[in-house]
Amino acid sequence: MDIMKKLPLLLLLIIALGISFGAGLLTGKNQVVCRVCQPEQIDFSLFWEAYETLQSRFVDPEKIDTQKIIYGAIEGMVKSLEDPYTIFLSPEETKKFKEDISGRFEGIGIEIGKKDEQLQVIAPLEGTPAKTAGLKAGDKILQIDDTPTIDLSIDEAVNLIRGPKGTKVVLTIFREGLKAPKEVEITRDVIEIPSMSWELKDISENDKIAYIKIYQFSEKAGFDFAVAVREILNSPANKIVLDLRNNPGGYLEISQEIAGWFLEQGNTVVIEDFGGKQDQRVYQSQGNSRLLQYPMTIIINEGTASASEILAGALRDNRGIKIIGEKSYGKGSIQELEELKGGSVLKITVAKWLTPNGELITGKGLEPDIKIEVSPEDLNGESDPQLDKAIEILKEIR
Repeated sequence: MDIMKKLPLLLLLIIALGISFGAGLLTGKNQVVCRVCQPEQIDFSLFWEAYETLQSRFVDPEKIDTQKIIYGAIEGMVKSLEDPYTIFLSPEETKKFKEDISGRFEGIGIEIGKKDEQLQVIAPLEGTPAKTAGLKAGDKILQIDDTPTIDLSIDEAVNLIRGPKGTKVVLTIFREGLKAPKEVEITRDVIEIPSMSWELKDISENDKIAYIKIYQFSEKAGFDFAVAVREILNSPANKIVLDLRNNPGGYLEISQEIAGWFLEQGNTVVIEDFGGKQDQRVYQSQGNSRLLQYPMTIIINEGTASASEILAGALRDNRGIKIIGEKSYGKGSIQELEELKGGSVLKITVAKWLTPNGELITGKGLEPDIKIEVSPEDLNGESDPQLDKAIEILKEIR
């Protein structure tokens, strides 16, 4: 899912097919008026010539819908930028977007993104049909029902995969280790996504570990985390494992807020870089640091994206916390929402983000300090070598 700033519109591109927090990092911005750029340098005559030609020559004039033509023109303009996270949403799509971001929607429960122009699963969401069907982070989506994905935008893919509860969608996927593409039939359902969970792992007399798993940085994740912290502080826990696997991201502010529990006030959480168009913006931790003294480890995988990469990077750069698992997704750009007339929205990539040490994550991902892969045998046997390693490292800390 992105990092965002709090807006009336949430920016997690959760698709009923899953989030398309856009695999992303979003900041919300309530700006209604488009900025007009030097009109004397732009010749729109070609657009109007094409429009008037359609009006006068098209064989089925009743099919001409001026509003659709305008929306289509804007979509074409946005697509020309070749940025999968910059998209135009019509009023109807904006309404669906708001519903999705509420954390309850109908679909299969995956976040999708693009890597090397290939549509793929960023993360299946916890407790969803996609997860039950066995979809995994990194699965390449070759076809949606009968539609090849080669030329589909993320938004178009979302519209094909999402749908009413009880209906089915067939995804043709390919993953490392498969000899040939595989069809996966999934029945859509109502998706309700938890923000996080935690449990106490009583390993030994000296090792009482709070195992915290954050599923997404949704609007309610900050409140849910604060409730969990109070429980952890009142428990015997003396160490923490933070699990960010398959967390596709969410609000920048929520990631910053949660970081404040682990960091000293004023530590850098993330740096926004605007490509020289304006000065860099530094986001700092502002919390009460109540979890600062707890020894920690962090677990990530290729489904760890955007806001979750920011949190992991901030904790490693500021506190030297070890990261275990697999390289993260590498979603290091920030989107803002521009509200347009009539209820439509532009979601625009406005910046890239850097870790506190200045590391650019876009297209690269975070490399774990200790690489541990999970095999199909591990999954089938319900073993978790990444979590085991995270606990093993904590046991060595006294």
